[in-house]
Amino acid sequence: EVQLVESGGGLVQPGGSLRLSCAASGFTFSKYAMSWVRQAPGKGLEWVSTITSGGSTTSASSVKGRFTISRDNAKNTLYLQMNSLKPEDTAVYYCKMVGSSPSGQGTQVTVSS
Repeated sequence: EVQLVESGGGLVQPGGSLRLSCAASGFTFSKYAMSWVRQAPGKGLEWVSTITSGGSTTSASSVKGRFTISRDNAKNTLYLQMNSLKPEDTAVYYCKMVGSSPSGQGTQVTVSS
């Protein structure tokens, strides 16, 4: 059974940083492209960033230069380093396999002074 468990969210002031983690199990993590997506209050899912099995990355223009996706295949863990956070980054963040819907509980990120 595929399990994805997100963690690392919290309340942070504008300009601050957070690092999200996603612990994966139940599949061969290293073979799959993975993504972070987010859902702000009252809005639909928004793609944030993707990393391929080979380590190539792409990010949405809204986060480019501020967020960095990475993976540690030895630890079956996906990361999202978020710097220079803005109030508009407030959302529940989910990790997912490319081509699948989010299946975890997500982690709440709130950017507010």
